[in-house]
Amino acid sequence: MKKSLLALIVVAPLTLGLTGCVIAVGGEDGHSITGDFEDREYENRKKIARIQLNSNFSDVSREMGVADFNETYLDDGKTVNVVYYRTHRLHKDGLTTKDECTKLVFIDNVLNAIEQGR
Repeated sequence: MKKSLLALIVVAPLTLGLTGCVIAVGGEDGHSITGDFEDREYENRKKIARIQLNSNFSDVSREMGVADFNETYLDDGKTVNVVYYRTHRLHKDGLTTKDECTKLVFIDNVLNAIEQGR
């Protein structure tokens, strides 16, 4: 009995010191950060597949949401807006790069080209 009581007195304070924070990477549905990217990439590919050339920039932006990258410049007096949406993974670093995106090229607010990265 004395040994059990002594063990309890020694072990109890040690176990209280073991409490701490736990960082959960996956959600309740079992998805991880990679799964979230894959879901987003799939959804972006589905949306882009439905977009027609000559669509208006504002209509496409409303459908697609915020782009991962956005470039705007003038070329021969025409406004060119290039937006990039993540559609596939090339690097396992958890970052989004332009070569992992499909770019939509608008000239004077009209969709002129859809080009997938590498």
